[in-house]
Amino acid sequence: MTENTQQQTAPTTELPTQYAPAEVEGPLYERWVERGYFEADAKSEKPPYTIVIPPPNVTGSLHLGHAFEHTLIDALTRRKRMQGYETLWQPGMDHAGIATQNVVERELAKEGKSRHDLGREAFVERVWQWKAESGGQISGQMKRLGDGVAWSRERFTMDEGLSQAVQTIFKKLYDDELIYRAERIINWCPRCLTAISDIEVEYQDDDGELVSIRYGSGDAEIVVATTRAETMLGDTAVAVHPDDERYKHLVGTEIELPLTGRRIPVVADEHVDPEFGTGAVKVTPAHDPNDFEIGQRHGLPNLAVMDERAVITAHGPFQGLDRLEARSAIVAALRAEGRIVAEKRPYVHSVGHCSRCKTTIEPRLSMQWWVKVGPLAKAAGDAVRDGKVKIHPQEMEKRYFDWVDNLHDWCISRQLWWGHRIPVWYGPDGEVVCVGPDEQPPTGEGWHQDTDVLDTWFSSGLWPFSTLGWPERTESLEKFYPNSVLVTGYDILFFWVARMMMFGLYTMDGTPPFHTIALHGMVRDQNGKKMSKSFGNVVNPLDWMDEYGSDAVRFTLANGANPGVDVPIGEDWVKASRNFANKIWNATRFALMNGATIEGPLPDASEMSATDRWILSRLNATVAQVDALYEDYQFAKLSDALYHFAWDEVFDWYVELSKTTFFAGGEQAKVSGRVLGEVLDVMLRLLHPIVPFVTEALWTTLTGRESVVIADWPEDSGFRDAAAEAEIENLQQVVTEVRRFRADQGLQPGQKVPARLELGGTALAAHEAAIRQLLRLQPEGEGFSATASLPVAGATVALDLSGTIDVEAERKRLTKDLAAAEKEKAQANGKLGNEAFLAKAPDNVVEKIRTRLAKADEDIARIQAQLANLPQA
Repeated sequence: MTENTQQQTAPTTELPTQYAPAEVEGPLYERWVERGYFEADAKSEKPPYTIVIPPPNVTGSLHLGHAFEHTLIDALTRRKRMQGYETLWQPGMDHAGIATQNVVERELAKEGKSRHDLGREAFVERVWQWKAESGGQISGQMKRLGDGVAWSRERFTMDEGLSQAVQTIFKKLYDDELIYRAERIINWCPRCLTAISDIEVEYQDDDGELVSIRYGSGDAEIVVATTRAETMLGDTAVAVHPDDERYKHLVGTEIELPLTGRRIPVVADEHVDPEFGTGAVKVTPAHDPNDFEIGQRHGLPNLAVMDERAVITAHGPFQGLDRLEARSAIVAALRAEGRIVAEKRPYVHSVGHCSRCKTTIEPRLSMQWWVKVGPLAKAAGDAVRDGKVKIHPQEMEKRYFDWVDNLHDWCISRQLWWGHRIPVWYGPDGEVVCVGPDEQPPTGEGWHQDTDVLDTWFSSGLWPFSTLGWPERTESLEKFYPNSVLVTGYDILFFWVARMMMFGLYTMDGTPPFHTIALHGMVRDQNGKKMSKSFGNVVNPLDWMDEYGSDAVRFTLANGANPGVDVPIGEDWVKASRNFANKIWNATRFALMNGATIEGPLPDASEMSATDRWILSRLNATVAQVDALYEDYQFAKLSDALYHFAWDEVFDWYVELSKTTFFAGGEQAKVSGRVLGEVLDVMLRLLHPIVPFVTEALWTTLTGRESVVIADWPEDSGFRDAAAEAEIENLQQVVTEVRRFRADQGLQPGQKVPARLELGGTALAAHEAAIRQLLRLQPEGEGFSATASLPVAGATVALDLSGTIDVEAERKRLTKDLAAAEKEKAQANGKLGNEAFLAKAPDNVVEKIRTRLAKADEDIARIQAQLANLPQA
């Protein structure tokens, strides 16, 4: 174990009888922050360890997903701090363009105003005012959870420094011809009135309609099918496959577009699938991305028929109708003309929705700013392929490559007022000037700045280095870049991780933003169902913290965190974690009251009992196991290992086995007290990164030292004692088997039974007193009759059960249970031996029957053993 170098005062055994998280957590966290434990010094000579917080929205509040992710990051950084690293967990918030603008616009609506009533400058000032008064409440909630972030370094993506970073990289990309402006089809939200990227579109199955419409007439007739009849007003062609014999005579001709009076060409294009539907598709270049590409190949006009609010602008009776109103009206008009060939409703199909407001998105032709991602994405893919960056778990690499290897150019402009405004000015004669942060924008009559702002993911993509002072070569940037690891959900692998990879490699001379990407899953309810307000299963983690304490929430989340896998969580599990925290408290309090101490050196192994040597051997094995699991980001396994070591081995076995020693007093009690103190010291330090509050309160009381936050992380001393481990395992086997037998015979746990322990020359002889105490076994006494004999682990435990149970009643009960188990076995064997049944039954049904058979075999063996052990009449 490592020596702790903190100043030590006299330890105290004074602990309240019960652990009260609400009284402990707040004051402890304030003390940690006041003492600067979480701050990071760029001048330090310690090796750096850096993690950035995935910046939560300034509009957000702590949800279970945040609590889960923050628990994992906090565990990693607390451990590394204890290991002697200069640890930086970088905090901050995202300005969340669309979400924040929506919040403030809703407030204005309550006043009967819109942002246009205020004007751009006043509206942006209003947003800043909202941020100062109401934004960022999540910071206080992070403190409740125990997040050990460097608060003095907290950043905001609209800070002056980060804004300078945004303008710098925009200028650099622009000058390198990796940013350009072009008219393309984008995803448009008619509610938010802005473009949104592909990854901000959520797809869900909606009920719609599929309408087949006859274009043209006679020999010049083609039937097309569509779920969006309203877009036919913007059709500028019908497309067929070049090899489709059915339509070869029409390619190059024009046919009539119903309702419009226009004639449109029939074009041949490889994109069309001749096997799907009629083999012909309507082409609306201004309202569909695939149609836009067809239009580009064939020189078709782009005819927009909807405005920014998805209201029809085409001339005629449909002008002014909302898109859904127009859909019904157009279908009715086509039906009246006899143009509807078939209608299918409901027709379930996948429809894109705005991830912010859930409005159905509208593909729309629009002039926007784009990042040419080809070379950037290639570098991001190569960094993982070349081993510069590792993705954990490794099986997530395929998902990453599928994304970056097929990335389309990124639409980065948004039609908002809140955000980083695009640093481009337009002149009166068509001039276009991109302005860097240290350059003066052009002035004079006719010059104006682009009105759009940048996609939020553009600024958050700079997070690993902009927060450290880039574009300046600051001490912090030199010390803490690249990040050691990025801990984030697989759901934003494309949103955020790929953006940071592209920008980091491009900006920082080919150095990736982090060495490892550790991906975790999403938090779900205890049945594995996605948490959603519509399902009524959303949980506020703050409610659980109030009820059970932050440590309980943290331990529950960590205990479910298998890499890349979704995490189910339920309140019963949080209660169990609360019980674990209470167990740690109560057992440590008992130990302190009974001689546990860290004073003086650890006694020599020759002075220790086998029980002492066993627990120290298990302690060191646990340290090694936990270290290995941390390095592999196996939070669930390391939490489980710590739980079972603390509860099972330390509290249920070592403390119980040592009670006779403590009660007897003397030198051996002092030795065991020092061993127990050592075990508690190391165990609390191992537990601290996951359950920081209860361990801080206990460790400082045990050791008299300043704080476990800055204590040394335990190291495996190499001490192992295989003989002691085997000896105590035998003892455990004896106790476990006798306890099981007692339970099978219906004896109460506290009921005392006369017994003779035949331990012979085994090492178990030294533990007879402890065995008797644990099993409530009395000495034989006069008239002892061994009515049951249990051979186990080389020893024999003979019990006198006369007068303790009704033997005949117990024999009848067990005989009845045995008959039932044998009947179950016969039925299962009958089905599994029936070839006709096996040929027809589904695999899962057959597997269930095999499981029933195995269970019946186990029950039969168990009951027969119980019958054999019953006292003879």
